[in-house]
Amino acid sequence: MSTVDYIAIAAVALILGAAIRHLVLAKKRGEKCIGCPYAKECGGNCGNSKNSTKNK
Repeated sequence: MSTVDYIAIAAVALILGAAIRHLVLAKKRGEKCIGCPYAKECGGNCGNSKNSTKNK
């Protein structure tokens, strides 16, 4: 394996680690729907059809 391979592996590991860290910290903050712009306010009903804006 060359140096470029090690750099690519390190970059992927860094991105994966940052994503996992973001998920863990968001769950500790109490967010139910991580990635939703209303994560703390929606109450975890982001996927329900009756609360969806598509059906209104």
